[in-house]
Amino acid sequence: MNKQLFKALLILGAAIGGFSSATAQTTELVPQATEVIQTADLNDILSAGADKVELARSSQTKVDRIADQTDGLLQEFKQVNKQIENLRVYNSQLDRQIENQNKMMAELNESIANATVIERGVTPLMVNMLAALEDFVSLDMPFKQEKRLDAVNELTNNLDSARFSAAEKFRQILELYDIEAEYSLSLESYTDQVDINGDGSEVEVVMLRIGRVGLMYQTKDKSQTGAWNKTTNSWETLGSEYRRPVDQGIRIAKKLSPQDVLEMPITAPEAAQ
Repeated sequence: MNKQLFKALLILGAAIGGFSSATAQTTELVPQATEVIQTADLNDILSAGADKVELARSSQTKVDRIADQTDGLLQEFKQVNKQIENLRVYNSQLDRQIENQNKMMAELNESIANATVIERGVTPLMVNMLAALEDFVSLDMPFKQEKRLDAVNELTNNLDSARFSAAEKFRQILELYDIEAEYSLSLESYTDQVDINGDGSEVEVVMLRIGRVGLMYQTKDKSQTGAWNKTTNSWETLGSEYRRPVDQGIRIAKKLSPQDVLEMPITAPEAAQ
């Protein structure tokens, strides 16, 4: 019996020793498991933090890109607004120009409507002006008379021509009137063939015209000097005292001598009736 009790005690002791050993081993494994768990949590935290940093960086990139796009759109919006304002001012000016052009068109249409009436009145006026000018040249002192009458006849023929407008015909007549008016204010010398003796034979002489107040001639050898008499409408021979003044006047007209005071046979003006 003692042997059995001893055996039981041995078995109980072995069991207690095995439990103690197992407990010791378990106690040694717990810190290692805790360390492994803590390392796994830290890695997860770091990984999550890195993901958040990457997400934040990506978000910031998107924000910067959107900000740049917004700034570009704002600048484009300002430019478009400026263009719209410029176009508004330009359109306003065009509206005023169109209004003025419409007024001008209305005035032109009115002028066109009256053009026919005006032309009907201008044509008889031009005919009368040329007829009056022809009479005037015929009654004037006989200087370049043939040339002046040819100019009047040419314009008279132009009245029947379709090549010229009424405005151009009227301009030509006014130009001829201006030429005739200049004769009254000019000094001129030229060569002409004149019947100075009244026998129908023409002699080449040097003419001197002083406006429309005096028309003299002198032969090339200066042997004979004469003037046009407005009273008798004929040439008359002047005395020798006028030979030198007329010669001097011819030189002045040809710009061979400076201007000077000359004594000429000028017909006194008649008293107005």
